[in-house]
Amino acid sequence: MLAHFIVALRGAGIPASITEYLTLLRGMREGVADYNIDDFYHLSRATLVKDERLLDRFDRVFGEVFKGLEPPEGDPTQTLPEEWLRKMAEKLLTEEEKAAIEAAGGFDALMEKLKQRLAEQKGRHQGGSKWIGTAGTSPFGAHGYNPEGVRIGQEESRHRRAVKVWDKREFRDLDGDIEIGTRNMKLALRRLRRFARQGAATELDLPDTIRSTANNAGTLDLKLVPERHNTVKVLLFLDIGGSMDDHIRVCAELFSACRAEFKHLEHYYFHNCPYERLWKNNRRRKESEVSTFEVLRKYGPDYKAIFVGDAAMSPYEVVQPGGSVEHWNEEAGNVWIDRLTRHFRRSAWLNPLPEAVWDRNHSTVLIQQLMERRMFPLTLGGIDAMTRELSR
Repeated sequence: MLAHFIVALRGAGIPASITEYLTLLRGMREGVADYNIDDFYHLSRATLVKDERLLDRFDRVFGEVFKGLEPPEGDPTQTLPEEWLRKMAEKLLTEEEKAAIEAAGGFDALMEKLKQRLAEQKGRHQGGSKWIGTAGTSPFGAHGYNPEGVRIGQEESRHRRAVKVWDKREFRDLDGDIEIGTRNMKLALRRLRRFARQGAATELDLPDTIRSTANNAGTLDLKLVPERHNTVKVLLFLDIGGSMDDHIRVCAELFSACRAEFKHLEHYYFHNCPYERLWKNNRRRKESEVSTFEVLRKYGPDYKAIFVGDAAMSPYEVVQPGGSVEHWNEEAGNVWIDRLTRHFRRSAWLNPLPEAVWDRNHSTVLIQQLMERRMFPLTLGGIDAMTRELSR
């Protein structure tokens, strides 16, 4: 059984050597695990795994060998999520119906048409293709479909096609205390480190203590040095709300990992694209708003600027003054991204969407160009590539 276990581990890419195998056998002979499966799990993991990044892989192999779990068959991505089944009850239009609905004619024309509707409409409407209402094909309203419109009175996005959102947005801060799933992110972020000894001398310098004691004829001579700290400064800009609701978990894990790895870490939130104001607290957003110019004045060019967002939005939000879905912005989003990336000597963008779909959204392509191709997927490989870029 144990030989089969070792073979399974090596087949999964875990380099368990004969030395580690003998250590496991010695531990069992000494009665460390006895007949308890949990004790044996911890003993085997401690002796056979030398890289934290392989712990999840070890758990899977251990389950297959000792707990009767079967390895997954087929492509797990083909399993239909339960959320999709619930959405089947919503109103769906055929491709012919969707193709028959034309856009409002551009951003300016859409805003002018909305102004006219507000002046003319006298009551509530449901269905239809003209008035502000629900479950229709009008460019204005909720719970319907239009390829380019203004969402009014709907709790969350459904088709990701709104040019503007006329609602009070309520978002929550990312949880910086989440630990599950952050371990591998911490390992990937550790490349972005530069240590220095600063502050009071509180840590024992063992080599210097031994040398000084020997030179002092055996009389103990303790030598202390300041504690080593990572001096890298990181500034996180986090997209929150809207389509980013699909990625809350992974972003919270990233946020928690960054808090654990970097002593000098600051963060600000934005929605879709950075504009003239950012904020620190999502529940008290209005009270915690900060001018983006103030952020540029407060943090020097030595900070590493990391933007986290799916970059999926209307292209108007990137290139058009007034294009923000939430307010009227005097300057386009590309102007602010350019200011931020010019100010900070090292910057990058982490995108939680798979890299294969980036070119399907025009706004993602625009932001990728603004970042001079320094956009990376929010995966362990992407984080590792980002840290290499920021460490140059």
